[in-house]
Amino acid sequence: MNRPPGWVSPLAIRPRLMLEAVSEMVAHDGWPYMRARLTIDDQTGAHEEAFSFVGTQDPAVIAEVVRGDVHVSMLNPSAMLTLAARGTGPFSEPQPIAPIGIIPSSDQLAFAVSPESGVTSLDQIRDDKVPLRISVRGSADPATSLLVNEVLKAHGFSFEDIERWGGHISYDQALPNDPTRLGAVERGELDAVCEEAVNSWVNRAAEMGMRFLPVSGKPLKRLTDQGFRAASLKTSRFPKLSEDIPTIDFSGWPIYTATQAPEHLITAFCWALEARKDRITWEPRGGSPLPLERMCNDADDAPLEVPLHPAAERVWRELGYLH
Repeated sequence: MNRPPGWVSPLAIRPRLMLEAVSEMVAHDGWPYMRARLTIDDQTGAHEEAFSFVGTQDPAVIAEVVRGDVHVSMLNPSAMLTLAARGTGPFSEPQPIAPIGIIPSSDQLAFAVSPESGVTSLDQIRDDKVPLRISVRGSADPATSLLVNEVLKAHGFSFEDIERWGGHISYDQALPNDPTRLGAVERGELDAVCEEAVNSWVNRAAEMGMRFLPVSGKPLKRLTDQGFRAASLKTSRFPKLSEDIPTIDFSGWPIYTATQAPEHLITAFCWALEARKDRITWEPRGGSPLPLERMCNDADDAPLEVPLHPAAERVWRELGYLH
């Protein structure tokens, strides 16, 4: 049957209205309700399945994906997906999850201390039981604090140890380049910032005289054995640094599902990404289409250490995106 241009099934009008309106709402600056949880089912009752999608980077959602309560979600960074799939780091056993694709995003972790702290290495914090006052990202991005703590554990201590030594961990929502964070270091209220989003704060922190602590040697080997990737803060990117600083990678935003997720759902989801890629914003400045051809191949800014879900792999291969 021929349909007029722009024809939409009457059954689709109501859900599409809601989805389009919510899509616009979450795009507005200052709108605080950013955790999207969507459920679609068959309103005719012909199918018993219901599918749930959660637009958040919270690693706590992994458990929901594994149970089948959520079918597609996101993480930041790719290392979190790798650790979960391997059962390393904060995960006590392998989680049966698989990527659909990795949105490119180049980032690293940085560990910066004030000159007044006298700290020159992460090992020194452990050896001298330094009671640092540390700022780390709060609940808006819980992966940051989880992975920072894993790096500290690779050096033989943790946030809990620092607090036991008389220090304090401040879980802050704002990006580091904020009066409550780097501003607090300048005022002498904090000693250290451990954070990602390095483009937003490393140069300023270096100008303030903060020292960036390297992650290298045996601790780095322990971390890469778990599934982290080594990286560095380079002077070519951060000219205020006096030298390159070895550290841990924080790149990539995985879109993921359970390994046993229904193949017809993941197939439909991938084709939907292809159909809507010109409309999906994936960079803060927007402008370019979602780079699906880059999202299914391992890259520095889109680390892919875990095999793609088989249905996703088939779609990307059919589209000619896989190398």
